[in-house]
Amino acid sequence: MNLTKRPRRLRDHEALRAMVQETRVDAADLIQPLFAVHGTNIKREIPKLPGQYHFSVDRLAEEVKELQSLGIRAVLIFGLPEIKDAAASQAFSDEGIVQQAVRAIRSQVPEMLVMTDVCLCQYTDHGHCGMVAGDQILNDESLSVLAKTALSHAKAGAHVVAPSDMMDGRVAAIRETLDAHGFQQVSIMSYSVKYASAFYGPFRQAVASAPQFGDRKTYQMDPANRLEALRESALDIEEGADMLMVKPALAYLDIIREVKNKFSLPLGAYHVSGEYAMVKAAVAAELLDHDKIMVEILTSIKRAGADVILTYFAKDMARLLQQKGQ
Repeated sequence: MNLTKRPRRLRDHEALRAMVQETRVDAADLIQPLFAVHGTNIKREIPKLPGQYHFSVDRLAEEVKELQSLGIRAVLIFGLPEIKDAAASQAFSDEGIVQQAVRAIRSQVPEMLVMTDVCLCQYTDHGHCGMVAGDQILNDESLSVLAKTALSHAKAGAHVVAPSDMMDGRVAAIRETLDAHGFQQVSIMSYSVKYASAFYGPFRQAVASAPQFGDRKTYQMDPANRLEALRESALDIEEGADMLMVKPALAYLDIIREVKNKFSLPLGAYHVSGEYAMVKAAVAAELLDHDKIMVEILTSIKRAGADVILTYFAKDMARLLQQKGQ
């Protein structure tokens, strides 16, 4: 048999494989989530998220400087308040934990892009992402609180606010409020496609944000739905989002590709806590090779269409890339 077409020719040498590689993950593609807590001199590993930590504000800058030295250029800040209440008052306080963290990073690591998660679940005593009445999560009544929260983050110095609550109309409410207060330059990365996923478990333990009643299925999306992701993305673009996001990532690679094909805005994908923790557990059980599976997963997310990846693997991946001289 005379084979004139042999795809294996381009796989015959390591340099040739690298030359024709279609998808590459760079450190600049990665966003590292960070967890800020009240107190001093705290760097406490999160039990369900090995390699991830709660940081007091005075310890954040050293971590961010290390991330920067590895080539990571953006962080996403989550906060754990000392006090939770029905009004989520610590979410929009000028002295809230996220606000303090943003100011510290901006002053000590000015080159780092600072993004903030805008949600209420960590700050409410009921653990839902909006205001409640009885067993109902109130949509319209939540919008002003979310907008106040985003505004407080912008005042503290956030470059990008990222609403993750999944209330209808929240992007428009945040954009209007930011613009009215002179923060036209602050970008919105919308969690436009956020599914009601079982992969969030370790995160909810890390920030003590599990709902105290019911679940989040009345506002987060049904994992079975594809077309709804396109409708949600289109609405957020219409309301003023600058970037879109799909969350989770690994179980929703098809959705990442659908959104990327349909819309021209930059697209993020959040490789979430459960996806990360599964790998760490499998590696601890000696079932998987840590670096190989990490690279394969992050490459698959980038290949699916994500422009940026929010991942707890950001530091590990950036360190590996640096070791390889990439």
